[in-house]
Amino acid sequence: MRVVFFEVEDWEKERLSRELSGHDLAFHTQTLDAGTAAMAADADAVSVFIYSKVDRETLAALPKLKLVTTRSMGYDHIDVAACKERGIAVARVAAYGERTVAEHAFALILALSRKIFLAYERTEKANFDYHGLQGFDLFGKTIGIVGGGKIGMNVARIAKGFEMRVLINDPFPKAELAKEIGFDYAGLEELLAASDVISLHAPYMPATHHLIDEKTLRHVKRGAILVNTARGALIDTKALLQALEAGVLSGAGLDVLEEECFIKEEAELMTKDFPKKCDLGTIVRNHMLIARNDVILTPHIAFNSREAVERILSTTIETIAGFAAGKPVNLVG
Repeated sequence: MRVVFFEVEDWEKERLSRELSGHDLAFHTQTLDAGTAAMAADADAVSVFIYSKVDRETLAALPKLKLVTTRSMGYDHIDVAACKERGIAVARVAAYGERTVAEHAFALILALSRKIFLAYERTEKANFDYHGLQGFDLFGKTIGIVGGGKIGMNVARIAKGFEMRVLINDPFPKAELAKEIGFDYAGLEELLAASDVISLHAPYMPATHHLIDEKTLRHVKRGAILVNTARGALIDTKALLQALEAGVLSGAGLDVLEEECFIKEEAELMTKDFPKKCDLGTIVRNHMLIARNDVILTPHIAFNSREAVERILSTTIETIAGFAAGKPVNLVG
């Protein structure tokens, strides 16, 4: 097949060229849209990222096209209906970081529960005084997981390894998984009231905006720790600061911040084109979080392991090879 890649970075080209050597490949750093579609006029397949715009106008300039594959989970930059009308298959990377993010969530949990970051800062100054560094065991504690998708389930599996009690809040219960892993479903208020550790893994949408706010924080078990590796706007930053100040929460581990900048998905953060426009008031509150000794922040890296990034390419290669062999995989719909 003639396959044209758009929004490709140098580190991706070598592997794609090696593993798809049987195909006629072309690489472009530009996005695919109506203005650049001529670069792929003879393409059987195009591979894009989230900044491309594969709409009707773009598709009209691609007469031979049979496959659009995006190197992302989201595909709202592709007019799927228009592709269907033309008989063009659409594929995506359905998942690449469900274990990666779960592991990072537990890294934050352990850093908080054993005050690792405070101990590190102290010993960096050659101060080995252990007073004020007493942590707590995870064994026997309750973890409340908000969002029972693939990431949440992997957090549950890790938690069971620590012999924790696991509660999950999710609108779509999976009884078989609950039995297999060994957890219980609970309403949000019940979960917050019972949990020593709260870990957020819900998607961001209007219904989950400020899911953790002044109202819901009233139900939190005093002294609990809160971890967020999902989306920053799940938490009302002002309410979080108040809860930490009042001792309602004893700590927070955050890989994401409210309105840190609009992103469609994590892989976007790796590109040079990522726009960084943030609300000034939120920036001030975020700096207040940074200054606190009971908060640990990481710069939205929960998804960013070597293996997860490689999985994006692996899935793309699998998609193209499978389609060429008449065995399409990873299709949308």
